[in-house]
Formats: sequence, C-alpha cells, structure tokens
Amino acid sequence: MNRSVTLNLSAVLVLGLALTGCASIKKEPEPVEFAKQDPYEKLNRSVFKFNEMLDSNVMAPVARGYKVAVPGPVRSMFTNIRSNFGDIGVTVNSLLQLKFANAATSGGRLVVNSTIGLGGMLDVASDMGMDKKNEDFGQTLGFYGVPSGPYVMIPLLGPSTMRDAGALLVDSALDPSVTGVFFIAPYIGPIVNSVKLTDIRAALLDTDKTLEDAALDKYEFLRDAYLQRRRSLIFDGTPAVRNADEDLLSESKVNGPASSSVTVVERK
Repeated sequence: MNRSVTLNLSAVLVLGLALTGCASIKKEPEPVEFAKQDPYEKLNRSVFKFNEMLDSNVMAPVARGYKVAVPGPVRSMFTNIRSNFGDIGVTVNSLLQLKFANAATSGGRLVVNSTIGLGGMLDVASDMGMDKKNEDFGQTLGFYGVPSGPYVMIPLLGPSTMRDAGALLVDSALDPSVTGVFFIAPYIGPIVNSVKLTDIRAALLDTDKTLEDAALDKYEFLRDAYLQRRRSLIFDGTPAVRNADEDLLSESKVNGPASSSVTVVERK
C-alpha cells in the first residue's frame, strides 16, 4: 500500500479529532501547562507550516472538487463505511479498557451496520439508539497510565504526542481498509485510501473557517485543542488535576475536573 497515502489519512484523522470537537473556545492568558508539554515547539512549528502548505495546495482543493463532483448520498455512503470499519478498533480498545458497555454498543453497531446496513453503507445502528463511541489505542495506553510524552507535530501525520504516534500503528492494524488492501489487494491500496482520505478532508472543509476565525495563532490553537481533547477522551471528560510540582506529561492519576487555559465544548 502507498505509505504516503496512509500517512496523509492519519493526518486528517488527527486534525478532525481536534477541530470537529471545537464549538467554542475560551482562551486565558499564558497556557503554561500545554506550553510545557511542547518542548520541541520551534521544530513543531516548522513541520506545521509544511503540513499547512501541503493541505492548502493539494488536500483541500482535491476535497473541494470531490464534494462538488460526488453526490451527497454517495459521500454519506463512503463516510458510513469508514465509520463501520472504525467500530472494529473501538470495540477492541473498549474491551482492553474494561468498558464493556461501550464494547457491546460498538460491537452491536458493527454487526447491525455490516448486515442490515448493507456492509456499512447505511448507519442503521444509530437510528436504533446505538451511538458511535470513540476509543483508540492511544486512549487505551493512557487508561493504563502510560504518559503522553511531549507534543509532536509529525510531517503528514499532523498533531500528536509520543504515545499517540506509536499507538497509530496498532490502530492502523485494526483498520480493514489498511490491512485488508495490503494483504488481499495491495495494488488497489492507493485508490482505496486516496478516496478515504479525500472523503475525510471533504467532511472537514467547514472547519477551515472556524480555525481561521478563532485563532490568532493557529499552531497554538490546534496544539491546545488537541491536547485537551485527548486528555478529555482518555479520562472520559474528567481530566486529572495536576499540582505545580507534578509531572505534566503523566496522565496516570485522576483526581477530578481540571481547570485549563482552553475550554473545548463538543458539538452534539
């Protein structure tokens, strides 16, 4: 499978996690905590500029063309298939985190949408009350106390942490659109993942203006939103409180809701 296509896909997935969850942002002066988690800021900003150039000149224009050329119902079908594949990883990671109710819901979604939903083309499970869950291997590692490590901006991959970057390998192995085309039909891998990438980027086109309007410093905005959202996902909405002398890169203790320099409110 074409490696660059896979990396681009992961970049948009990470960007989507950070941006689609942001409906309002309350910014306080000096976000010390998140800044301390970014010891490689100078290098990260350079990589961010490269990723932004790539998106502006390649990914976004292709996505806009795709949105114009492909009818809405067909795009919805591709999106539902992607979501159905993703429920495999969600189910596995829910089990690893001992979240059996989530695992049952995600497993149920997978069965219902793969059968009644015609291979995932229709999201019948959501209409039946089985809401989409969000669990990945990075969250699983965080659940067991593995520190996030420094914030890193990876070429093509986008915003991440040391822990989440490594976890992407496991998440990719649980995605049939990655492993399936690699082992069964590697020659169609670039086609499958290019369509998948384009569909994801098209779904995020509406977030572009939100980012432009909300952020004086887009790099800092994206970093803070990403780190807070990841922490919220790992602790199910109740991030750990850190004392001034506590290691800011450790997420192994949950003491209650934490105050933060950025407040991210998820869209319903």
